[in-house]
Amino acid sequence: MFTGIVQCTAPVVSLTDHDGVRTFAVSLSPKLREGLQIGASVANNGVCLTVTKLVNDKVFFDVVRESLEKTNLGALCLGSRVNIERSLVFGQEIGGHLVSGHVVSCAQLMAIERGEGQVRMRLSLPSQWMKYVLHKGFIAVNGCSLTVGERFDDGFSLYLIPETLAITNLSDSQVGDRLNIEIDSQTQTIVDTVERVMAARQDQ
Repeated sequence: MFTGIVQCTAPVVSLTDHDGVRTFAVSLSPKLREGLQIGASVANNGVCLTVTKLVNDKVFFDVVRESLEKTNLGALCLGSRVNIERSLVFGQEIGGHLVSGHVVSCAQLMAIERGEGQVRMRLSLPSQWMKYVLHKGFIAVNGCSLTVGERFDDGFSLYLIPETLAITNLSDSQVGDRLNIEIDSQTQTIVDTVERVMAARQDQ
């Protein structure tokens, strides 16, 4: 479980493909490696991955084909900056919202508008996920807990403050990029429950 508060960006320093699995490593600071063990969960661009090996400052992860196809981890290359968040420690402050690290889809970045003090991004999302996107609701984008600025039939917009851009890799994003999306689990539960109740009433 995570909070959607990215702790740092880390560069990809190793990348190999073998038997349908991609193994990559990121370089983490001593502070973020503190207490980290093989088998621990770490969110990479919002994708919950398991630590498979630790070598000096390098932390290794394996990504299976399904995750490579569903997320933007398949587009990583040496030097790519990845948003990193260690798993939630209960008892600590939750600054974002509860995030599972299960990316449901990618949104395509359609436009970027840079203004004074903020950046507006407009993203396009597959239609089956739009019913879970609410105006001022939570959404995780590349692992960042963000608030939906505006909602459209085919997507939504985000307003990013300088702090978010400074800490995360969203500042690297270009029009056409694919960004990992995790919808808010509570919103999904409520929407799905209402749909089931309404369908049951119609069948009566």
